[in-house]
Amino acid sequence: MAGWTAFDHASEYRFDAARLKRNWKRLHCGDLEPLPKDAKVLAAWALFHSGAFEKAVEAGLKLGDVGSTVVNKATCIYANYLERKEKSRLELFMQVAQRAAAQASADPSNANAFYWQAYALGHYSQGISVAKALAQGIGSKVKLTLETTIRLQPLHADAHIALGTFHAEVIDKVGALIGNMTYGARKDTSLKLFERALALAPDSALAKMEFANALVMLEGDRRMEDATRLYQEAAAGKALDAPQRLDVEMARAELAD
Repeated sequence: MAGWTAFDHASEYRFDAARLKRNWKRLHCGDLEPLPKDAKVLAAWALFHSGAFEKAVEAGLKLGDVGSTVVNKATCIYANYLERKEKSRLELFMQVAQRAAAQASADPSNANAFYWQAYALGHYSQGISVAKALAQGIGSKVKLTLETTIRLQPLHADAHIALGTFHAEVIDKVGALIGNMTYGARKDTSLKLFERALALAPDSALAKMEFANALVMLEGDRRMEDATRLYQEAAAGKALDAPQRLDVEMARAELAD
């Protein structure tokens, strides 16, 4: 783990146990992770929300199974936003996919075990190309694990976002007909998933960005104005913690380009 890229704005987000407890529901509106009862697990989450991703992973790994979710989330957020080397990014996502799969097998009622497995595999797929991932059968696994997440936790906004993205990316890569016949991907399903996600987490910058991307993939330039508006809303959002700040910064960067 040595050499992880530091989060530049760590001094702006300092969480201790008390502050984290006060803000837990708002911070975990998207994934509905239960508030930990174990003080050491809570401390690992405080490191995560402060932007100390490497330290959060180190702390979580020392805790065994009860630290798996914070390890998985911290690793995924770091890999997606801060890791500069593509090879390292893919390796980190596969580590999470394997760890989360073991967690889900041991605790099949844990919605976030399935969610982080899907998240990791989905971003791994984007790294190697969605088309290649579909050919390897990864896409079907992503879809199944996200559907399982939502079955276990119907109000899981982040799973709705990810599943909406899956439907849009498959259609974008293989077309609506093959996407539907082979992978069960549908345009109307994607749009409904994003609408549901935004109803569950209306302030989510991630939901707005992914919805914007899906609109362009599914409906082309005629939805560019709507997509731009969603990115503008995401960029104007107020971040409560380090991961949310990374989302807002990404939205700003996309608008600048």
